[in-house]
Amino acid sequence: MDRLDELAVFLAVLDAGSLASAGRRLRRSPAAVTRTLAALEARVGARLIERTTRKLAVTDAGRRLAEEARAVLAGYEAAIAREEDGPLRGFVRISAPLVFGRRHVAPVLAAFLDAHPLVSAELVLNDRNLDMVDAGLDVALRIGALSDSSLVARRVGEVRRVVAAAPAYLARRGTPQRPADLADHEIVYSSTQPGPTEWRFDGPRGPQTVRLRPRLMVNAIEPVIEAAVQGRGVTRVFSYQLAEELADGRLVRLLRAYEPAPIPVQLVTVSTRLMPPRVRAFLDFAAAALSRLDVIRTT
Repeated sequence: MDRLDELAVFLAVLDAGSLASAGRRLRRSPAAVTRTLAALEARVGARLIERTTRKLAVTDAGRRLAEEARAVLAGYEAAIAREEDGPLRGFVRISAPLVFGRRHVAPVLAAFLDAHPLVSAELVLNDRNLDMVDAGLDVALRIGALSDSSLVARRVGEVRRVVAAAPAYLARRGTPQRPADLADHEIVYSSTQPGPTEWRFDGPRGPQTVRLRPRLMVNAIEPVIEAAVQGRGVTRVFSYQLAEELADGRLVRLLRAYEPAPIPVQLVTVSTRLMPPRVRAFLDFAAAALSRLDVIRTT
């Protein structure tokens, strides 16, 4: 067995906190991770991690080896990648929300791969925030406040939740002037997130919450936008999701004075310490490219 691989598996177990999570991160079975860890312990001649049914606990020998292993693997990674003297190489796994990822992250990733032909990548599109460790992610694009304070974030822009409707619908039903007016309108509601059917607004008199009785509910964004374009009612989604429809006049932005505060768009990683050169290069490349997008600039 590759001895560097043993060290990488050992560190993955420590970072992930469990054999199963390390296996998912490395795309290996828990049994394979257990065998690799056992082989390393046999080679070292000491117990590195105490395993119980509830948790793992690193031993003193494990702490010492982990420190040395991180240095060894970082040096190996730098030697292989030849960050300064040669081309980047290796694999990068990225996640992003479905619409934003398809429209904006995928072209950035394609440009990065064109610039670095020895790098390969996987883009995982999911509107649910995947666990970085469990999913084996190097970089993720997140929209909104981070629930995990341990992640390292780089802000690249911001979006807003915007209300919009088609000109034909507004001609037929009138234009709402304040949030309370929505009670008299047909609503096309995005049910991608659990919770009550309501929209929250900010205005001159403070926060407002409007309970809704949607005419149409859809658990995917693109059909919601299409229904609004067809004149089926008023909808509210992220500004980047209907930027094209607003720009060409198929939808009209409503209630701008009541829009909530902007929401950050961020690239996140588990840690920047000992980050592989290919991951750092993609992070820098993506941050620069995404920061130039009009759809996530201050709106």
